[in-house]
Amino acid sequence: MGRFLSFLVIVLTSMLGEADVIAQVSEPPTVAPKPYIEEHTKTKRVVPYTHIREADVMWARRVWRTIDLREKMNHPLYYPTEAINDRKSLFDVIKHGLLVDGSITAYDPGALANDDEFKKPLLASDLKDIFMRIDTQYTESLTTGDMEMVIQEIPLETRDIKMYNVKEDWIFDKQRSTMDIRIIGIAPMKEIRGEDGELRGYRPLFWLYYPECRYVFANWDAFNRENDAERRSFEDIFWKRQFSSYITKWSNVYDRGINQYKTGLDALLEGEEIKQALFEFEHDLWNF
Repeated sequence: MGRFLSFLVIVLTSMLGEADVIAQVSEPPTVAPKPYIEEHTKTKRVVPYTHIREADVMWARRVWRTIDLREKMNHPLYYPTEAINDRKSLFDVIKHGLLVDGSITAYDPGALANDDEFKKPLLASDLKDIFMRIDTQYTESLTTGDMEMVIQEIPLETRDIKMYNVKEDWIFDKQRSTMDIRIIGIAPMKEIRGEDGELRGYRPLFWLYYPECRYVFANWDAFNRENDAERRSFEDIFWKRQFSSYITKWSNVYDRGINQYKTGLDALLEGEEIKQALFEFEHDLWNF
């Protein structure tokens, strides 16, 4: 009886050992994308805006500008077109904040796409229609030869967003003797193409209230061409003005954009003149 128990213990021990080996083989090793844990940006807090009293606002001007993502300086906002391990494009971050977190509110740009006053919040059903369009085509059936209707759901992707509209206020605070630039809103622009595929222009999908977006943008990395260990967040890019843009409108008595009275190269030159006027105003404040 004692020999039988000893034999049984040996058999069970060997079976357990084989089970451990099988478990170790079947379980893949833990893969770390980097040799250190990235937690700086993910836990980063937003730097609060300095409070400005109305009595301290000596001068203010509202400016609208366009960020063209095809420019090399703006590529960190556009790429990657498909999300990867440690990075997303700005549009994918916006989509995540709208559809997953629900921490951002999108506002309707209106029927003419010229409403940037954040009047009408978009519902979840409205966002679904924006991010997923239905395309209907008729194709010939391989079995019957008849024309059959095929319905496809086509998602809105990062590569479809080539521009952003930005609405901002330039404010001179006489109490602190500083010129503050506060971004008020940002709108992704979608390409509008005709039936033949020709580009007809760009249209804002929706407007986002930027002070609300800051809390989302601050926790996502953007690519740094010079140093992978010193990646800035999307909030840093906007805060430090590390993007290229051109002015399309500033506050005026007619409430009209530059494209309503100038076109082509003349419109770009007009935007540069406005940019120079803003620079000279700030410069002349310190010209004693």
